[in-house]
Amino acid sequence: MDNIEKRIRILKIEPQRLPYEKEINNDLEGIQGEVEGLFECIYLDDNCILVCNEEGKINGMELNRRVGNYIIAGPFFIVGDSQDGEFISLTDDQIEEYADEFGQIQEFTGEEPEAQPRMEFIGFDF
Repeated sequence: MDNIEKRIRILKIEPQRLPYEKEINNDLEGIQGEVEGLFECIYLDDNCILVCNEEGKINGMELNRRVGNYIIAGPFFIVGDSQDGEFISLTDDQIEEYADEFGQIQEFTGEEPEAQPRMEFIGFDF
């Protein structure tokens, strides 16, 4: 537990901006500050995590980038994932890889089906 990095190097991706490297505090306030609210994690290949605003679409945040069949709303960042499940700094290679992947600013109409907020309710039988 003492090996947790207090500050981590991330790749920040904001709507209508090119990705950029940044160092942030590796705590709840630092993470929530970067995504402007509650956050969720999307696990990527090569021990990286995409961290975005959990309520970005519901809160009407600007559409940012397409990730697979999903559109992320609001700012997000990429961070490394340790074998213990902790956020860690990205390597130079990871920063280069994801800067290339998210380097093109994308335009959205807002009419895309993936851009619409959705909530899924699960029923329980008692």
